[in-house]
Amino acid sequence: MKDAAGLLSMDLKKKMYVEMLRIRMIEEKLIELWPSGQIRSLIHLSIGQEAVAVGICNALHNNDLIFSNHRCHAHYLAKGGSLKRMYAELAGKENGCSGGRGGSMHLFDLEAGVFLSAPIVAGSIPIAVGTGLSAKIKNINRVSVAFFGDGAVEEGVFWESLNFASVHKLPIIFVCENNLYATHAHILKRQPNVDIASRIAPHGIYSTIVDGNDVEQVYLESKNMINRALSGRGPSFVEARTYRWREHWGPGDDWHLGYRSKEEGDFWKERCPIKRLRNEISATGVDDGYFETVTKSISEEIERAYQW
Repeated sequence: MKDAAGLLSMDLKKKMYVEMLRIRMIEEKLIELWPSGQIRSLIHLSIGQEAVAVGICNALHNNDLIFSNHRCHAHYLAKGGSLKRMYAELAGKENGCSGGRGGSMHLFDLEAGVFLSAPIVAGSIPIAVGTGLSAKIKNINRVSVAFFGDGAVEEGVFWESLNFASVHKLPIIFVCENNLYATHAHILKRQPNVDIASRIAPHGIYSTIVDGNDVEQVYLESKNMINRALSGRGPSFVEARTYRWREHWGPGDDWHLGYRSKEEGDFWKERCPIKRLRNEISATGVDDGYFETVTKSISEEIERAYQW
């Protein structure tokens, strides 16, 4: 998946661009539908954070398992979860991926390796560790990935899971999407400093920080962590610095609440992961016609899923 210079191939860059744009457009459709009352579930949007899910999941194999939290749309879609069944789930229909009973925060697709999405903060992390233990005992060549936010590291079960995974050298990747806020509280009002990864290393776990809005950087670090896990070197922790554009839950903006500034939001929007990768692809001579075709194809897929 790399060219002669050791960089990512153009095919992979285009693939990840399409996947990030697809997630963005799928959630924008939810924003459009929200006023109609057709969505019977709370929604926690991933807009602005797409690169973390896409970068990680492109490095995984189909049999690898992911575990998500309340903001799970991007993870579910990046791992190959069914869009039709996701939309049906949010509408409360029986053909949804959780039978219409779970809603936005309970997306599952075992065929795609989406083992669990759960809204209890840090609740899915020990379950990911459990499947890692199972893989080691049964000698299964498989990695488990736990996605969670910066608020989850304030929960005791996170540290217990980290300790257990380290002691038993389990094939686990802990992915912290540090978007600076837990609901409406900035990380510096909850934790001693912004740097989470430095607090993980003393537990004997490989830990690193990546630009969570750079999908290529996320992908390359993911490959490294997967290789470590499958070679018996134990768990890894990655802190992906990113930012959510929309309100904590719901389809709108929340700048008026005052817990974060519009200037901060504008700073992060300039670092949009989709825009950054598009600019990189365009710089190689790919014309606007390609991007227009991609957008049209995704729009048609979304409309088919909605009608279904």
